[in-house]
Amino acid sequence: MSNNAKSVQSLEERAAALHFPASFRFGAATSSYQIEGGMDADGKGESIWDRFTRRPGVINDGSSGDVACDSYHRWPDDIALLREMGLGSYRFSLSWPRMQPDGRGKMNAKGIGYYDRLIDALLRDGIEPFVTLYHWDLPQELQDSGGWYDRETAHRFADYAELAVAVLGDRVKHWTTLNEPWTFAWSGHACGEDAPGFADGVRGGLAASHHALLAHGLAVPRIRGAAPGSDVGIVLDFNVVHAATDASTDMAAARRFEGVQNRWYLDAVFKGSYPEDILKLCAGLLPDIRPEDNATIAQPLDYLGMNVYRRSVIGAGSDLPPLNFARTNPPGRYSALNWEIWPQCIREALEYVHRDYAPQQIFITENGLATLAERPGADGRVFDPARAEYIVDHLEQVSKALASGVPVKGYFAWTLIDNFEWAYGHSAQFGLAHVDRRTLDRRLKYSGEIFGQIARNGR
Repeated sequence: MSNNAKSVQSLEERAAALHFPASFRFGAATSSYQIEGGMDADGKGESIWDRFTRRPGVINDGSSGDVACDSYHRWPDDIALLREMGLGSYRFSLSWPRMQPDGRGKMNAKGIGYYDRLIDALLRDGIEPFVTLYHWDLPQELQDSGGWYDRETAHRFADYAELAVAVLGDRVKHWTTLNEPWTFAWSGHACGEDAPGFADGVRGGLAASHHALLAHGLAVPRIRGAAPGSDVGIVLDFNVVHAATDASTDMAAARRFEGVQNRWYLDAVFKGSYPEDILKLCAGLLPDIRPEDNATIAQPLDYLGMNVYRRSVIGAGSDLPPLNFARTNPPGRYSALNWEIWPQCIREALEYVHRDYAPQQIFITENGLATLAERPGADGRVFDPARAEYIVDHLEQVSKALASGVPVKGYFAWTLIDNFEWAYGHSAQFGLAHVDRRTLDRRLKYSGEIFGQIARNGR
């Protein structure tokens, strides 16, 4: 037996040895802009990503989500992949400008109809929908009025959330308000990498973050009013943060970075206040935080979604003053996005959040590996053992967190299909299934086969 064959055999034996509670949910995750296409179909309004991708040079390969995976028309193919893997849950997002083209006022019946058909088909196949209300595609009309720099956007989001849940909440029991407010606030408003493309530093990141969290807090009671008995949560992106060295300057920089990456959101949502060290550090750069905002943001939640991909090794530097940090890359394995592959991070993140914040339930709502774009081999198979190994490695760590008492209730792989990966376009892929860029036909990869085996046999 060759070394490659032995490695594959060992991986499959490890996958077969994974066991989870019978109630544990296995699923895959996607987002609207990344897969739907149908950019202006059936009355959909313009989003900030529709506008942003028109700028020359902002997307690595010059692509956009205009077509993406054409899931607006090919959603039955996506459901067929979920069935093929035996997954019982599917996490996806609603396109706000497809549901409510201008971000305010009347809802779009044809947009609602698309999600009606998708949800009904999922339920017929015994697949539970986990629906995210906002995964970064803000209506451009709201951006023109100030976007996440404007408190009014928080109120418009709460209005939209109530309207969306009123029409879909009879069938959807798990609702997420926001996906990764750190990323869309900081990458979109502090660094300029993502839509709307502002590079306003710490001031921009904190302002967008606060108004996003305010939107979350305002929406939670509106969701519960529209669909009593639903579970409501938020999805936050976590970096396990380690200092580059034991030097006091590196330790302090790591603490500052961790404060804006993790604690700013966790403290606000679960403790009802922002971390004092960050408020003091960033005095003079803070948005208008009103006394009643803290209580509004800290609404009781039914679950926390955690997106975990990597750790951040941080030292002193000059990035984003006054945070003044620098990211370093220790020796090891890295993804196509130059993210360290360090499976222990998912267990460390789960145990940290459970110990310090104690959510009732936790879901791993995203976890996956970016590779360069893959192609089928001569046998028609897409063989991606690195992604399969990544999934097994991380699920082993999730299992250990469960054994230590963390109430983790499910794992959603990112992502179901190769999609439009934001600023990277189609140059890097996370999919369990390959999408032919010419025909848009789907084909399950080896990693999808392994994940399906775990989902069917691991409970």
